[in-house]
This record gives sequence, structure tokens and C-alpha cells, in this order.
Amino acid sequence: MGNHENRLSQERSPYLLQHAKNPVDWYPWGAEALERAKREDKPILLSIGYAACHWCHVMERESFENEAIAQRMNELYINIKVDREERPDLDHIYQLVVQLMRRNGGWPLTVFLTPDKLPFFAGTYFPPESRPGMTGFPDILEAVANAYRKRRGEVLAQASEIVEEIGNIDKLPKGSGHLPPEMLRKACRRLLARFDSQNGGFGARPKFPSTMSLDVMLLRGALEGDAVSRESVELTLDKMQKGGIWDHLRGGFHRYSTDARWLVPHFEKMLYDNALLLRLYVDGYRVFGHERFAKTATEIVEWLFAEMLDADGGFYATQDADSEGEEGKFFVWKLDDVRKAAPNDVEGYDVARVFFGITEEGNFEQSGATVLSETRSIEHTAAILDLEVDAAKKALERIRTRMLTLREARPKPTRDDKMLTSWNALMIAALVDAGRALRKPSWIEAAERAFVMLQERVVVDGRARRYVMPGETEAPTTRRGFLDDQAYLANAAIELYEATTNPSYMALATEITLEMLKHHEDEKEGGFFFAADDGEALIARTKDVFDQAVPSGASMAALVCLRLGEMVDERFTIPARKQLDAVAPTAIDNPLGLGKTIVALDRLARGSVDIVIVGDPQSETAQAMADVVFARYLPHRNVAWINTAKPESASVVKVLAEGKAAVPGQTAAYVCRNRTCSAPVATASELAALLDQG
Repeated sequence: MGNHENRLSQERSPYLLQHAKNPVDWYPWGAEALERAKREDKPILLSIGYAACHWCHVMERESFENEAIAQRMNELYINIKVDREERPDLDHIYQLVVQLMRRNGGWPLTVFLTPDKLPFFAGTYFPPESRPGMTGFPDILEAVANAYRKRRGEVLAQASEIVEEIGNIDKLPKGSGHLPPEMLRKACRRLLARFDSQNGGFGARPKFPSTMSLDVMLLRGALEGDAVSRESVELTLDKMQKGGIWDHLRGGFHRYSTDARWLVPHFEKMLYDNALLLRLYVDGYRVFGHERFAKTATEIVEWLFAEMLDADGGFYATQDADSEGEEGKFFVWKLDDVRKAAPNDVEGYDVARVFFGITEEGNFEQSGATVLSETRSIEHTAAILDLEVDAAKKALERIRTRMLTLREARPKPTRDDKMLTSWNALMIAALVDAGRALRKPSWIEAAERAFVMLQERVVVDGRARRYVMPGETEAPTTRRGFLDDQAYLANAAIELYEATTNPSYMALATEITLEMLKHHEDEKEGGFFFAADDGEALIARTKDVFDQAVPSGASMAALVCLRLGEMVDERFTIPARKQLDAVAPTAIDNPLGLGKTIVALDRLARGSVDIVIVGDPQSETAQAMADVVFARYLPHRNVAWINTAKPESASVVKVLAEGKAAVPGQTAAYVCRNRTCSAPVATASELAALLDQG
């Protein structure tokens, strides 16, 4: 690679900075690039990726660092590089182009646009030369440029057709407003048809955690007694934790598995995956009572604090898959590596070899290295080695510690240290819930610290900006937030209110949601636009309806509005109902893509479980009552705190505060279902009995 430096060197995004020394004349997305494309009548080559994306790194090494390929890119195109985590609106629109062209979406995303931003050809990864079944990137460059020059009419006609189809994608059939009582059963029947009953999860390979779909199945299993759905979730949680998708030394889940058995992952670790899985494993612990699920949740948090925590309290976005130019090199093991970790611990070496399945042949890409997984239980391992089980357990913990120490000395994968509002909010909400469920007050304190950082640096007049970088005191105004930023953050604020009793969190959740409705609600057709009404005008203003790796912004916006309608003001329910009504038929038919919507629909149909605690919220009795609530699987829960010494505490939860009289000299708790409330109870055990009545 030569001594190039392009315009990306002025950016803050770690992903864009990775490309700052490419010989490609990259522009960031913005007026300068778009105006030059119009001035020179050149098509735009738009490349979208993210810092932890393995195939993005591959395409960079093969093509963007290749002088000859870069030269043709510079001659034929205006080249724009976008970090999808900064601009999910652009990514969402242009991913639709790939799908409309009957190709698989993903990253790196490669889209060719007219100077007016109209897409006319798209794909993902292209190799540096043509091979059977895959056209090489240089040939693509020449063919697309030739079409733009010589067949302009065809190109513009195709672009117009694609844009029209994008505009139609969000026009879902309207529901009747009637939610069938068998909705969950129908959704789970479709999910079970795709379920891998041997390995857990859905489909064959590659295999993603699909957390939102598992949430739906757990909901059905726990609330409606469906044993198959319930056991399917239990199987998946066990198989994932035993597989190589789980980091057996540090904790935390990798992005996805390349095989059906959860064995060999793509090694990047994403904040959002671990936030969603933290909550799922805690719910698994609540439902099944298995300590191993609580242990997995604990180790996710240990990884989070060790690897992803900024000095100012926020959480970084991703850890890369690659180190030293190779995917997975940091994480995999050879037998000699284990010997080096514990040269004088024969017992530990043997336990590691048998328990983790480390062999001379290995299991990772014919490299002789092994991705660690739990191939045998510790009891089976002990039997094979003729050890007492306790001795084997101690040897395993000993060797794990030594292997982690040795691994920490290896060159580490890079980290994307953006602190994204939406992903931080997902983790804050999960951390708060897990902290209360497992009685870890330090987790709640960490969640509060992260939230306060966001509140101070990204929230302005009730609106959240997209992200903040370490050391920045405020996110620039150019980093406009999107629907998911607002909805996730409002939801995190509600969770913090429930866990801490602090009414300011509830007030902020209400403020953020009001601003979200003002700038994102489609008052005419119902639903929510992903980008705000005062954001950059793109070729389409889309609605974020389908779950991707994270819950859709629209489903979370509906959920937040439902919760505020149940707790604060019933008028918040109206936009939630419009969104859910519009998408209900599609969600029931396609629960794999709309799992979070199914959960919100079930809340709407079933109603919430409202627990109102009246008295001194910090009293021993009040906190014991809260422990009872958070220990249980209550998926449609609301917790409200009425502090008798502070009448204003009732104003942030007006709906739930109404009619909840204090009991003189006591802390009282009410349980309400479908707006029908119990008589007040005065002890945690009485509250537990009420909750367990269902």
C-alpha cells in the first residue's frame, strides 16, 4: 500500500479511518461528493460497511488497496464510503436495492448510483478477479460504467423502477384491529417449522442467535404452557453456550456461527448481540431456574466491563473478528498453545484438551487450530481422565485463567469505540433488568452511569443524536439520531425508572417519546418513519418495520408507546395501535422477521401486569417487593413507584397512580391486570403469591 491519504482521514468513524490510506479517492457521504458527481456526470460507487465486518476487510485488502483497481475506481466513479452504524438510513434504503435485484444483502454493500442518488446496480462482496459463479470487481467496474455511458436510458429506467419499488415496500396490508386469540400459537407454529431440533436455533448455516424469535417462543412456552416452544428455547440457550459462538475464556457471544452446530463463528463481537442475549439468558434463568443461564449472563457482563466499557461510562460498539490480518487468530488454540499456558500443569492441560475438544487436526479452516467449545461435560471429562469431578472443575478453572492470560498477550482485534445511542440503550436496559433479577447492584450503577453519559452528550431538547466518541463532551449536530435511537433510549429510561425508583427517568422517557412522535410518526397512514422529518432528504423515507440483528425501530417505538399509555397517559396507545394494526397480519405470517412486533402485539392483546408500590421506595419492604417482581418472568410488566413523602412522584405515572391509596404506616403493593387491581398487600410474600396466581 502506498503513502496515500484520502478525505476519510478527517472523519471520526473507526470504519472510515480504516480506509483513510487506501489509494481510492474516497469521499464521506455529503454535498462535496454528490455535487462533483453531478458536475462531472459520473456515477457514484457507494460502499457501505462497518468496522468489525470480516468481508469488508477482505474486500479492502483485495480491491481497495490494489493500485490498479483503485485507479479505475477513481477514473470511472465518484467513490463514497459509509459506516452503516453512522448512517443506518442509507444502509436500509440501499440494502433494499440488493434484495430487489434478487441478491442476498449484507456487507460490504456495493451500490452504483446516478449523480441524483438513484441506484441502478448493487451487490455485496466482489472478488478481485472473476471466478466461476462470481464476477470480479474490475469487470463489474467496467461493465457498470459502460452501461452508464452507453445505455443511459436503460440505466435511468431501471433506477426509476427500483426507487418506485422501494417506496412500495413499506405499504403493508392493513389489519382489522382484531388480534386473533391464537396469534402466539400461529406464530410459534411457523417458527417451529424452521427450528433445528437437534442443534437449536433456526435453519442450517449460517446460524444467527435470532433472539427476537426465541423471545416469542419463550413467551408462548411460559404463558401458554407450550412445552415444545419452551424446550426449544432451553435447547438453544444450552447449545449456544456450549458452542464456539460463545467465548469460553472471556465470555460474550460472537456474531454468528458459520455451521449449524454453533461451532465455528464469525468472531466479531457486537454490543447489540450481547445486550439481547444478556436479557434472554436472564429470562431463561427466570423460567427454567438453571444456574448455568445466570452464569452465562454474569460472564456476558464481565466481558462487557473488561472489553467494552469507556472511561466515561458508555459502551463501545464492536470488537473485530480479525487480528494480524487473519480472522479468528486471537481466539483459536493449538495444543502447543495450551502447553505454553500451563507448562507445569499436566492435569490442567488434559482437562482443557478433553473438555474444549482441542486436537492436533483442529476444527478451524484446515489451520490445525481449534475453536474452543464444550465438547464434553466436566463430569464426562473427569471420567475420561479418571479424575474426581471436583478436581476436574478446579483444573478447568485454573487452566481457563492461564489460557486467558496467555491470550491477552496476543495482538488484539481492533475495537470500534463509537458509543451508539441505540446499542448503548439496548445494553443499559438489559443490564438494569439483569442487575435486579440477579441482585447485582453494581450492574445497575454501571447502567445508570452509561445513561447519564448519553443524557449529557447526545440528548438535546428531548431528541437523541446517533453516537458520541470517547472524549467528546457533546455529539455534533450532524449526527442526527434515528427512530431506533429515540425508541431504545426511551425504553431504557423506563427500565431505569422501574429498577431505581427515580422519577426523572420516567419524565425523560415521556419527553423523548413526545419528540419521537413529533418527528417520526406517520400521522396520515400510521406507523413510524425511520428518519426524522427534518433530516436529510433521500430517495425514499422508509419505515423500519422488520427486525434485523436488532429489533426494528418501529416495533420498539410501538412498545414504548404502549408502556407509556399503560403508565402515563392513555393517548400514547393510539400511535402504537396504528403501527401494530398495520403490521399484525404480516407479523403473524412472518414471525422470524417480526419477532419484536409479535411481543408487542401480545402485550396489546393480553394486557400488561402492573405492579404499583406505594410508600418509601427505599424501605426494606419496598425493595424486597421489587426483588420478588424482578425475580419472575413477567414479560409485559410495569413497575410504578408512588413515594408518599413526594406527591410529585405520582405525576410521572398518572394512569397507574390513580386510585392507589397509601396504607398508613405501611408500604403497600397493588397488582393490576387489564386495569383491574388487587387489594393492597403489605409483604413481599403476599406480593409473590399475587404474581404467581397469573
